[in-house]
Amino acid sequence: MPTAKQRFTLAAVAVLVLAAASQAAMAQPRTDLVVGMQLEPPHLDPTAGAAGAIKEVTYANLFEPLLRVNADGALIPALAERWSVSDDGLTYRFTLRPNAKFHDGTTADSADVKFTLDRARAADSVNAQKAYFAPIASVETPDPRSVVVTLSRPDGLFLAHMASGDAAIVAPETAATNKQKPVGTGPFKFDRWVAGDRVVLVRNPDYDGPKPALERVSFRFISDPAAQVAALKAGDVDAFTLFSTYEALPEFRNDPAFKVMVGSTEGETILSTNNARKPFDDVRVRRAMAHAIDRKTLIEGVLYGNGVAIGSHFPPHREGYVDLTGMYPYDPAKAKALLAEAGYPNGFDTTLRLPPPPYARRGGELVAAMLAEVGIRAKIEPVEWAAWLEKTFKGKDYDLTLIAHTEPLDIDIYARPDYYFNYKSERFNALNDELNRTQDQAKRNALYGEEQRVLAEDAVNGFLFMLPSVTVQKANLTGLWVNRPVQANDVTGAAWR
Repeated sequence: MPTAKQRFTLAAVAVLVLAAASQAAMAQPRTDLVVGMQLEPPHLDPTAGAAGAIKEVTYANLFEPLLRVNADGALIPALAERWSVSDDGLTYRFTLRPNAKFHDGTTADSADVKFTLDRARAADSVNAQKAYFAPIASVETPDPRSVVVTLSRPDGLFLAHMASGDAAIVAPETAATNKQKPVGTGPFKFDRWVAGDRVVLVRNPDYDGPKPALERVSFRFISDPAAQVAALKAGDVDAFTLFSTYEALPEFRNDPAFKVMVGSTEGETILSTNNARKPFDDVRVRRAMAHAIDRKTLIEGVLYGNGVAIGSHFPPHREGYVDLTGMYPYDPAKAKALLAEAGYPNGFDTTLRLPPPPYARRGGELVAAMLAEVGIRAKIEPVEWAAWLEKTFKGKDYDLTLIAHTEPLDIDIYARPDYYFNYKSERFNALNDELNRTQDQAKRNALYGEEQRVLAEDAVNGFLFMLPSVTVQKANLTGLWVNRPVQANDVTGAAWR
């Protein structure tokens, strides 16, 4: 039997071993992450829906397009490791990664790319950005790793469109079930979806590219602003992206356990207007509304100053931006005069439909109050996201609505004949056609400027502000994006220090 001294020594060694093991365990960085989101996606197929929340979960994490956008907004390789463009801008050749596979173990090859692009441009396509694929004349597959896309006309944004979530490459075997059981080629794969609560992704062990540091990522859906703050403080979520409880930011900024990042998005926030419905078919009425809105007060009241005013549908951080915010200064008297000139000296009644995001609900209340000052009596109609998409975006049955359009460089939506603004302009369409044919960036920027001026002159919508990208996260978390050049919560580079 060991002596008392030996027993003491053994006990001391055991304590030291346990302490060392405990310290080693504490030193190991976490491999899980919980990201908070305000909206739950309606499904998880980025090629079949307009809701930004779909791409926020899936872009770069689950699904990969041919190219992708990085944190700086640059185009980088994704499923295609390289590409080339012919001198006439009509032929694009993509070379795919040699060992890319879908999450079900099947090879991702040129046949899948052809299926994806042909499906997106088909007559019965349900792709929210079907116009991205309209210039495609043919898709050829000379071999399993090569894809040759021929366009019917030059498209200066074709590569950017092929880097969007709407162009995520899918397989014919799983395309029909991607809404509920997504199968992509990304570094994470789908684990489970607890409706109303979270979507869980796990690291893809067979991914042929750089492996993420995280083994598991949960996207939790918390719509209530107070609950978002509580979840962060309680540690139930590690980061909250597109955080919109702006009044709580000073508290988080003063807490060393948290880090607050404020960046830019592509989210032009607008008072969307049905240009085909009376009285909004009269440009004088639309200009009157533009003069009735005090953007400075709106930004302070809705975003607590965390926003930038816009005068057209183009982000200030992009090349080609023209500052047109002075075209319609806040001038209620001018607004009333324009309404009287249009035949509405006593104003009129209308409906302002508001989707769930706080910027829309809060912003809508303020906009309605401003419009009321000039005689435009807007009845507020709050709706859930699915109802907004169905009745407003798809059905085009509305008067006014307040929404952020978060697709990058999406000014071309004003040239779409069936878009929900119901805006028709031969002048704008001609500029957009010329832009599509133009490759030179300086010339493209000049055309962007002309397009912005046309939209501002026509006061197509009420151009309000850019939605900021605000992320509140734990201080020892790294790798999340500051800016949001596309709709994405890219966690492929996230890690714990």
